Amino acid sequence: MKKTLTTTVPAALIALGLATAASAEIKVGASISATGPAAFLGDPEAKTLEMLVEQLNAKGGINGEEVALVLYDDGGDANKARTFATRLIEDDEVQAIIGGTTTGTSMSILSVAEDAEIPFISLAGAIDIIQPVKPYTFKTPHTDRMACQKIFEDMKKQGITKIGLISGTDGFGASMQAQCKDVIGEYGIEIVADETYDPKDADMTAQLTKIKNAAGVQAVLNPGFGQGPSIVTRNYKQLAIGLPLYQSHGVASDGFIELAGKDAAEGVRLPGTALLVAGLLADGDAQKPVVAAYKEAFETKYKVPVSTFGGYAHDGFSLLVDAITRAGSTEPEAIRDALETVSGLAGTTGIYTMSPENHLGLDLTAFRMLEIKDGDWTIVE
Repeated sequence: MKKTLTTTVPAALIALGLATAASAEIKVGASISATGPAAFLGDPEAKTLEMLVEQLNAKGGINGEEVALVLYDDGGDANKARTFATRLIEDDEVQAIIGGTTTGTSMSILSVAEDAEIPFISLAGAIDIIQPVKPYTFKTPHTDRMACQKIFEDMKKQGITKIGLISGTDGFGASMQAQCKDVIGEYGIEIVADETYDPKDADMTAQLTKIKNAAGVQAVLNPGFGQGPSIVTRNYKQLAIGLPLYQSHGVASDGFIELAGKDAAEGVRLPGTALLVAGLLADGDAQKPVVAAYKEAFETKYKVPVSTFGGYAHDGFSLLVDAITRAGSTEPEAIRDALETVSGLAGTTGIYTMSPENHLGLDLTAFRMLEIKDGDWTIVE
């Protein structure tokens, strides 16, 4: 599925996929998983990009030029994402690409973008996307390694030294599992039970029972995204394990609470972004104005709550607009160079400062440790 959007095209034509970008000077490509198993991530990303392009063009575009969004829905299929990335570059002639809802689709897109030397801003979590640094690839979410570090910091504060691990075998889960194992020793924490599940599994009680019976286990960590962590959370409650349960930033949305159930999700901790606790941010918080503006615009337009994942798209688009504006050029190399000099740009996910050696630009302070209480997000002090 493809959509090409400009603010001058009637909404009816956009809905039919008949819009044209002929009049636009700046073309931004996107391959997003708006449908399929990762739709809960990709749908708000696609909506966000469409909204931001409309807003930007209504204000005159970038340096007086309108922006056209050429959007493909890859359905979470890495092969489709690779095909769409090629089409965006060769046929649609975009100046940059935003997307890659999942790690798998991001890796496919970046291989094409790097070969073509086209800037690509990924919306996925795996550290492999930007480490080692690739000349034209950037990303907006915190890495899975950073999520592990934030979680282990909190566990250490709680005096937790032995944990059980239950991870999804998808790209995100496997990557975060590996990163957690790589850094856990730095926090004096030991894994005493290590289980996995397939993303399509409908019950994880067998794995959780093994973890429950592991000697000395004090808490459980679930690296994963999609429906798996919600099932883990429900099964966890059913088994009355009674130990702290930590989830990943891969489920940092209200949708997770709804899928898991408020009762089962009570007390779950995870690292998340300022967007989930917009109403709790201090007046002096540098992210508050950005978060508040995005939340109000998105929820007014779409009548659904914002999510962390839409926020990743917001930040990717903001980074790109900032880079093109400062570069005064749409040449891919100029955009890339400008992205590498982003400094202090406040987004919904954090405050970005990039360099040729750092194509993420966030540190652990961008993460907020959150806990679900009474069916809502709270900040762990």
